[in-house]
Amino acid sequence: MTAIPTLAVFKFASCDGCQLSLLDCEDELLAVADMVQIANFPEASREVAPGPYDIVLVEGSITTRHDAERIREVRRQTDVLVTIGACATAGGIQALRNWSDVDGFVQQVYAHPDYIDTLATSTPIADHVPVDFELRGCPVNKYQLLEVIAAYLHHRRPNVSRHSVCLPCKRKGNVCVAVAHGTACLGPVTQAGCGAICPSYHRGCYACFGPAESPNVGSLVDHLRGEGVEPGDLVAMLRGFNAWAEPFRSASDRIEEGSRA
Repeated sequence: MTAIPTLAVFKFASCDGCQLSLLDCEDELLAVADMVQIANFPEASREVAPGPYDIVLVEGSITTRHDAERIREVRRQTDVLVTIGACATAGGIQALRNWSDVDGFVQQVYAHPDYIDTLATSTPIADHVPVDFELRGCPVNKYQLLEVIAAYLHHRRPNVSRHSVCLPCKRKGNVCVAVAHGTACLGPVTQAGCGAICPSYHRGCYACFGPAESPNVGSLVDHLRGEGVEPGDLVAMLRGFNAWAEPFRSASDRIEEGSRA
């Protein structure tokens, strides 16, 4: 890295929420600003310094040919590339297009469909270029984001837990919504990071932070089916913010195939 490390933030197809998580750090952001030169961060500054950069944070998925070319150029300009959020790590909610007729959507929504140039799929950044670290969440946890930045500034691996939501849920003393109330919950297969918000308010987990490490999605699906959850509802549960993440994608595909058999 250079004497004053440079940090750049790039946006692709997304809502900007994960970039805003960095701005939400407030006081902590001042410490980050003292450690790096923010070279490119349109949400925070008009300054745009040319690359190469030491650390690049990338939000958003690849949905156009132009963006597929742009991410390759971003990769060439950085030492460390970190993807942040469900869109960048799993295609985001817009990856629902991957199971649908995108041309049909374009024809129905736009008055002049010929102006629209888009891919049939929404895919994560790692499908297009090598990624050094994936930070999940919709949006990401701001403290995890700070940890990732600090880790690479100090030349170490980020300390971001990959365990499931069930661990923080139990630590908070929550009664399990699945066991006590029969609520369909994806917590056992979802990576922690949200503080178990939904189960804390007696709701099932929506898998905002994507699959946990080595998730047994098939076993959870079998359990939920045994509890009376319909196949269509299971598919809808798995096809949320992280629908294109492989463990969720393959499980939802198997359910659909089984329903058609």
